[in-house]
Amino acid sequence: MLTVLLVLALLFFIAHVALLFTSFGKDAYNKRRYAWSHYTLWICGAIVYAAAVLYAREDNSLSIFNSTAKQLLILVTVVVLSIVAHTIVRLLVLPKYKASGSNLSARS
Repeated sequence: MLTVLLVLALLFFIAHVALLFTSFGKDAYNKRRYAWSHYTLWICGAIVYAAAVLYAREDNSLSIFNSTAKQLLILVTVVVLSIVAHTIVRLLVLPKYKASGSNLSARS
């Protein structure tokens, strides 16, 4: 079951990266795809958190998450990653679209 959860988390993370990079085109960005990139990251984090909670007490690689505080760090990391990615997009990526006169909501 642990392997299934970690493979599922990996698939959601791959989906997150793919959706994030394909959200931005030459002249516009896809708001819906960008939003789903965040959702898939949060789902990935929730799955990793669930795996850590379920398997932290066993003798395996997740035993480093043997306390509630360490387990909550998984969720904190996901939130921080999401905020950092959103900030980078807002401050660095979207201004380039505005400067080039692109239609920012052409594909939503």
